[in-house]
Amino acid sequence: MGLLITFGQFKEQIKIKETEESERKSREKKMGLEENLKSMNINEEENKNPNPNTKDEEDGELEEGEIAGEEDDTTSSSLKKGVVEQPHPLEHSWTFWFDNPSAKSKQATWGSSMRPIYTFSTIEQFWSLYNNIHHPSKLPHGADFHCFKHKIEPKWEDPVCANGGKWTVSFPKGKSDTSWLYTLLALIGEQFEYGDEICGAVVSVRGKLEKIALWTKNAANETAQVSIGKQWKELLDYNDTIGFIFHDDAKKLDRGAKNRYTV
Repeated sequence: MGLLITFGQFKEQIKIKETEESERKSREKKMGLEENLKSMNINEEENKNPNPNTKDEEDGELEEGEIAGEEDDTTSSSLKKGVVEQPHPLEHSWTFWFDNPSAKSKQATWGSSMRPIYTFSTIEQFWSLYNNIHHPSKLPHGADFHCFKHKIEPKWEDPVCANGGKWTVSFPKGKSDTSWLYTLLALIGEQFEYGDEICGAVVSVRGKLEKIALWTKNAANETAQVSIGKQWKELLDYNDTIGFIFHDDAKKLDRGAKNRYTV
């Protein structure tokens, strides 16, 4: 179960994560530059003194209290700077999936063009991926981009999803980027009280609309689904009414499926 926080606090956490990612990249660039400079200095010293042990031999015996091979504080400090930061593991691993609109056809089975892109398990891996993929406003018409818990496929036929349903929010074309990011961070950050009910989320580009749907496991569990819907609306600061559709209804009635729950 994730820790519940206010929407303002959640957005502040996002800013902190983005700042940390930016600082991490700057540190990596700086470390790379320092290593290159260090390598250049070492090569220069080696050219000047091809036998680095000569000086020690000329100096003779060690002074009283001196320890052979002892490093000074400067060397120790340099080593500390080179320590790699430990990654921050997520509670679950998650997989990005993409349904390519150019590969779809009316004759093809639904989902046959869907492919897993990458599975990530740390916050660092997430930001590396997120910063290098198209956001919803840049996706082509007809595209579906999914983020689901690892080993759960974003299909009605998946055993975990089979008895579930989905909440959906809609945005004008090009206006869902921020809400998609907040949804992703809510998922991987375990922000929902009924987190075990969550399967994943998908953003779909259709005509003049972009839709984000949050998929859950047990549609009949009204208490859990309503709680998830309310929390999601708060996290997104979304004011319109949203509805929950059972996957079973969608399979039988397609576009005629009605909302079972609303918040």
